[in-house]
Amino acid sequence: MALIDTLLSAFKGGERNRVPLFPGYLQGCFAGSGPVGTPRSFEYRRAVEAAYLANPIAQRAVRIVAEGVGQAPMSCSDPDLARLVKATSAGQPLVESLAAHVLLHGNGYVQILKDASGRPVELFALRPDRVSIIAGPDGWPQAFRYEVGDEGVTIPVEDEQGWPSIIQIKALHPLDDHLGAGSLAAANQAILVHNAATAWNHALLENAARPSGALVYESGDGAGLTQDQFDRLRNELESAFAGAHNAGRPLLLDGGLKWQSMALSPADMDFASLKSAAAREIALAFGVPPMLLGLPGDNTYSNYREANRALWRLTLLPLAQKLFSALEEGLEAWFPAASIAIDLDRITALSEDRERLWKQVSDADFLSRAEKRQMLGFAAEENAP
Repeated sequence: MALIDTLLSAFKGGERNRVPLFPGYLQGCFAGSGPVGTPRSFEYRRAVEAAYLANPIAQRAVRIVAEGVGQAPMSCSDPDLARLVKATSAGQPLVESLAAHVLLHGNGYVQILKDASGRPVELFALRPDRVSIIAGPDGWPQAFRYEVGDEGVTIPVEDEQGWPSIIQIKALHPLDDHLGAGSLAAANQAILVHNAATAWNHALLENAARPSGALVYESGDGAGLTQDQFDRLRNELESAFAGAHNAGRPLLLDGGLKWQSMALSPADMDFASLKSAAAREIALAFGVPPMLLGLPGDNTYSNYREANRALWRLTLLPLAQKLFSALEEGLEAWFPAASIAIDLDRITALSEDRERLWKQVSDADFLSRAEKRQMLGFAAEENAP
């Protein structure tokens, strides 16, 4: 009843966004009040600091996915479109930046910069935590607000010629019409647990790696230590015996003091397994097989080749397809027949799958040459049988 009362009281009086329990679940997508779809920038930045900047598992998982998509071999039917997509944005590859934004925040925004004739000359990836959506009377976005500090600019969805100004790419969010749900929201609790376990282990290391024991004062008259004696003894222990550099140093005791050894409790000894479980949850949220992150105890994949193939099939290719489809749709006004895709024949991790497909298609005698080329993704030949 106490939990229910706490939740009910928190939701009363318009305090919906101040629920103190389970912030990662109740505020999982960092959504708050304000313009429609405004992300909670402070909470998102704090989550990014805890994950990407302070947690090695989360950072490595995000980099594996973002760099894998950004550096994947790309095929594009239009050279001008290929130049735009393969260019850098604020010093980072455009596709890599978008992959990281969609993975962490759940949303990616691409501003289309145009020349005097209205033709795109550059695609710029906007930071999603600085973007808010301004909805029109019908509920559809009519403009985007980009704010840096106290300064901001409103960018309409379409310019004066009716051409798109911004391309939004978002992950699925079943409860939001304008914003997507990022993997960071789902991994937030596991990241906090992993960071807390790391801090706990660091504190144990600073105290000689374990609660080694206690000094017990035994006095014949039953009197305890004076405050000055207690403070002096504590200062001596902290300066001369605590820390990794003092591990194993012998302890000299005064009269009346007795050393009593202590051991780690079962809860302290279980922190290693707690960190491992949290790390696996982080890898699961970002779609990276734990084996590729060096996590022990993973028997799901028999070798790294299978894990790498699963990474491409289940994470990298779907994310790349989402990004390229959004770019194709947003730039359709200038490149109506263009297509962007990952060149599967140049991905080493998928070579066995492609070999199997080529063999199956080659052995299919009931297919014509044109049909075989179409199944393998090649353009049709002129005057082909």
